[in-house]
Amino acid sequence: MGARLYVFVAIEHTTRRIRILGATTHPTGDWIVQLGRNLLMDLEDASSRAKLLIRDRDSKFTTAFDTLMTDAGLNVVTTGIRIPRMNSLMERWIQTCRSELLDRTLIWNQGHLLHALRESESFCNEHRPHRALQQAAPCRPLPAPITQQAQLAHLEVRRRDRLGGTLHEYQRAA
Repeated sequence: MGARLYVFVAIEHTTRRIRILGATTHPTGDWIVQLGRNLLMDLEDASSRAKLLIRDRDSKFTTAFDTLMTDAGLNVVTTGIRIPRMNSLMERWIQTCRSELLDRTLIWNQGHLLHALRESESFCNEHRPHRALQQAAPCRPLPAPITQQAQLAHLEVRRRDRLGGTLHEYQRAA
């Protein structure tokens, strides 16, 4: 019988960058506040200009969490009741994470879950193309386009399997 683990994830809507902040079997309000502090430090290190934080109505988000975010200059917006489209980017990421990673991987413990999620985070942020970003990855700009026909004739692409073949990276050889 497996244990239920709760994961705290944040996504920047403009860049589509994912941040896995932690996982636990028993989330508490204090745990959420500490992860909120960690998120604010990450955003500060990345020189983010975030103005809004959209969160759901979970009771674990206490007034201390909202106060922390408000003091940092973020306007906290709670999603409406039974309105998943209000935070559709996060809902889509959860669906993708479940179907591409968690449904295909037997998770042994919390450390293994965090390892798999960090690999997925790295893949999504550095390799996965996003339509809203003109097929670029959040932390990597698009490569220069190939303009010469001779380069196209001898295009070599390398594939690297991650997480035992669950995720695939494709890279053009230089």
